[in-house]
Amino acid sequence: MNNNTNVSETQEYSRFLSEIKSRIRSAQYEAMKAVNKEMIALYWELGKRIYEQQNLLGWGRSVVENLSKDIQKEFPGVKGFGTSNLWDMARFYKEYQSDAILQPLVGEISWSKHIAIMTKCKNTQERQFYI
Repeated sequence: MNNNTNVSETQEYSRFLSEIKSRIRSAQYEAMKAVNKEMIALYWELGKRIYEQQNLLGWGRSVVENLSKDIQKEFPGVKGFGTSNLWDMARFYKEYQSDAILQPLVGEISWSKHIAIMTKCKNTQERQFYI
């Protein structure tokens, strides 16, 4: 290579840069998927615990309001633990727990998509289709 040639103008560098950018995007996407799966697993577990505690101990609606306040106090600035979202977590668990087809798929889509599916799809077949 000639010393006067700017490396960033060569075809080899362009291919190299393209490969690096593709790898970065791929890693970012994989990291996002891993975080999403973990958050969905957390929401499933919280929904399960809320559902079980209400059924086992007969707790009323106020427990979710108290839980929301206490979580937000412990983790200030962390979003996603408002009262309505905690209720959605309990509904998420309740509606999907007995569906052997849906359970393994729940981590494949985002929380907002689950909310939309639970809200708009009233039967298991529709949910399976969209998930």
